Amino acid sequence: MTRDKRELKRPENRRLSRRRFLGNAAAVGGAATLAGLAGCGVGSDNSQSQSGAETAGSDSGLPELQLKFQGAFSPKDPIFEIATEVFTFVEQLSGGRMKVEMLPAGAVVGAFDQADAVHKGILDGSQAVPAFWYGKNSALSLFGTGPAWGHEANTMLGWMEYGGGQQLYEEIYQELKLDVVPLAYGPMPTQPLGWFRKEIKSAEQFQGVKYRTVGLSIDVFKNMGASVVALPGGEIVPALERGVIDAAEYNNPASDMALGFPDVSKICMVQSYHQPAEFIEVLINRKVWEDFPEQYRAIWRVAIKAANSQMYWRTMEVYSKAYEVLRDERNVQFIKTPDDVLELQLDAWDKIIEEKGAENPFFMKVVESQKAYMKRVLGYQEKFIVSRKLAYDHYFS
Repeated sequence: MTRDKRELKRPENRRLSRRRFLGNAAAVGGAATLAGLAGCGVGSDNSQSQSGAETAGSDSGLPELQLKFQGAFSPKDPIFEIATEVFTFVEQLSGGRMKVEMLPAGAVVGAFDQADAVHKGILDGSQAVPAFWYGKNSALSLFGTGPAWGHEANTMLGWMEYGGGQQLYEEIYQELKLDVVPLAYGPMPTQPLGWFRKEIKSAEQFQGVKYRTVGLSIDVFKNMGASVVALPGGEIVPALERGVIDAAEYNNPASDMALGFPDVSKICMVQSYHQPAEFIEVLINRKVWEDFPEQYRAIWRVAIKAANSQMYWRTMEVYSKAYEVLRDERNVQFIKTPDDVLELQLDAWDKIIEEKGAENPFFMKVVESQKAYMKRVLGYQEKFIVSRKLAYDHYFS
């Protein structure tokens, strides 16, 4: 362990930022409204950020606060930068008074240990996906990496906002007795089936395949006959290169390219039901959250919503360009997943819902809430929204 990590873990240093905050909090005469933030300049322009900091700096009476977060992503992963835009919004909305230091995966604790580290106060916050804590309660994976109802991540976040999902999301952390405040944002597009040493041409070929994934997807591929392991992002490509695994999924063309997948495989199978609607999660230590003035809590809520749209727009730009580079310059074959494999995935989800629901009442509580929302919303979308394929083929095929 490095000296920096030892220093961070010392109790007096872990709570340094919070004590500094409390020392200044008395100066706050009450929670200000968001109307006072209009001059802070939300956006990516540096001059706007500086102008906002000057405006709110000495006049606002708000405390200065430095928070220490760890992300589950490597700095070379495009998601590390894209997903952390929320922290830029937090800083700008607070006029530079509240800042987040974002540490990369493994800087303080292992990626799969971040939720516990936030609970204990080793970290002020975490940025990852709920499926990383799947071992604590299988229902956690339903928040982003659950059954394929025919939805995508934006619809999933709609359920979180309007269909009762946020209440269930908070409830599960309370049941686990994790002292954290969970915030969801950042819709991710449907993820590829994965990178393979050999093309999968039929459902039967999944028998015995050594495959990497996380969350409930582990159960999906086990039900399909694969031998499944869960590995952090940084360990996947070396394992694929050495033949320890035969195939793996991670996230998207840009992140997969950054991790080095095209260096060890030229076959990427696309379209899958294993992770159709994943999103990013921010966890904040509950004591830190409760110490915030109400304006700072409001800033986080607004920043999360702003970052949600920003991340979707940005990923479409970054991922589509990475796809063309992989296809045209790196000679990667993007092969559509056979229909019988997709049907096998849906059959696997049926078994998982039955098994997990029988052993975990909260699991079925979440499933029923999602199904009710998705039936209504997807029913509307299917009836009213025209298929884009005909138009795409008309102009671009």
